[in-house]
This record gives sequence, structure tokens and C-alpha cells, in this order.
Amino acid sequence: MLRFTVNEKACTRCGLCVADCPARIIAMAEGGYPAIAPDKEASCYRCQHCLAICPTAAVSILGLKPENSRPLTGNFPAPEQLETLIKGRRSVRRYRDENLEPDLLQRLLEVAWHAPTGVNSRKVRFTVVDDRAKLAMLRDEVMAGLGWLVRENALPEGLGFFADFVQLWEEKGIDTLFRGAPHLLVASVPKDVASPLPDCLIALSYFEIYAQASGVGTVWDGLAKWAINDLVPETRRRLGIPDDHLVGYCMAFGRPAVHYARTVQHGPALISRFGG
Repeated sequence: MLRFTVNEKACTRCGLCVADCPARIIAMAEGGYPAIAPDKEASCYRCQHCLAICPTAAVSILGLKPENSRPLTGNFPAPEQLETLIKGRRSVRRYRDENLEPDLLQRLLEVAWHAPTGVNSRKVRFTVVDDRAKLAMLRDEVMAGLGWLVRENALPEGLGFFADFVQLWEEKGIDTLFRGAPHLLVASVPKDVASPLPDCLIALSYFEIYAQASGVGTVWDGLAKWAINDLVPETRRRLGIPDDHLVGYCMAFGRPAVHYARTVQHGPALISRFGG
């Protein structure tokens, strides 16, 4: 059940929830208040647009109350602040040897999970290594598997460069795969959703921006993704990633051991405008 309810004392019958419903299932019922007919409930996207748009906080849905949401007016960052965050974001490859606080880690994941998904499927799964000792153990297992592939001359064509990473690890203790980060995040999603790969990448992008705003460094870790998903697939099973999931990407993260003082100056942007 959707549990779509309207506080008639607060509702002004403005019709905003009716006009903004993507599924077009909200209508003004007898008495002039918005309602969803029982036979249309299955068509709901569960997007909560109705809850979000109501100016008087009169609409509740899915058992969620508007008073538990954060008001938007006056709470968005200034455009200049967001521009600085985007331009100042750096891939961090040097980390402190310490775990993030559990509350902070949980908040990063909860906020990032608000990222949009195709047809609002909301199926992105975050598999997280939440302790540096656990990641060190996982790294040892992955490196051992890669080492076996190197010695058996079994690395796939085009991925022979992983032999260099194994050599650096075995001879010098240099961790090229995980960059010495204390944490790892893997985004996966069922293969049968509408847009599995974009859903994962968008979710990780949200995670990265919010993480860096919170003083947490991140790096997009394609090498770890190759190793875990393709080269040493038993690692994927060790992480508990379902067989029917597509692994979108991996991201290493933690408290940075490096400080960047200013934005960079990329550009100009590659832009093509339609002539009409």
C-alpha cells in the first residue's frame, strides 16, 4: 500500500502534486483534495515528488512524513561553493592509516544512495570494506591471486601490465591497486534493471562529491574493479556481490594524507551546440 494521505487542514488544494506526479496517478477527488485511486497505486514510481513539492507539508506517502524531510529553501550551497567543490575535487592516492568514524561512513553511504536511478529502480547495492585491516586482508588475497596469474602466464591479453603491479607489491610493498586506502566501495546493481552501469556511476559520483565535502578523499579505482570482477573473481564472491549483479565500478576512500590548496584550470569545455 502507498499510504498516500493528505492533511486536509493544511492542504490548499493547489494541485501541485497532481501536476508534478510523473506517473500521473494523483487526481483531485470529490471534495477537491488530491487522492490516488486504489487501481492506480501499482503505477506509482515511489519517487516522493508529491511529498517534496507540497508547499504546506500536507502530503504523506509510503508512511513518510514531510516533517521528517529537510526544507530546501535557504539550505542549498551557493553556486560558487559548489563550483569550488567540483573544480577542487582531486583523486586522492595517499591516505592516512586510520578508519573513518562509523557514523560518518554510514552517513556518506546513506546520502549517496539518494542518487537518481533509471525509472527510480533504486537497486544500487553498496558493498563496503569498512575497516583497514579487512581491506589489508582482501588486498593480500587479490595480490596472491594476481601473482598466480602472472606465474602461470595467464593474464588476459591487454592486461599484462598487472604483472608490474604484482612486482611492485611483492618487492617493494607498493600498493598500486588500492593506493593504501583504508576503505573500498563497490557499486553493483542487478543486470536486468533499466540502466545498470549508469546507475552505479551516478551513485559513486554522488558519493565522491559528498565525501570530499566531508573531508574524505576518494579515487575511482578501475584497477581494483578489473582485479575483483575479472581477474580474481573469487574475490567478488568473498565480498558477497550477487551473481546476477553488474559491478559498475570501485572507489577507494579514506582520510587523505595530502592537502590541495586550490582548484585546477581545465578547459575550455568541449561544447557542441545544435544549430537548429
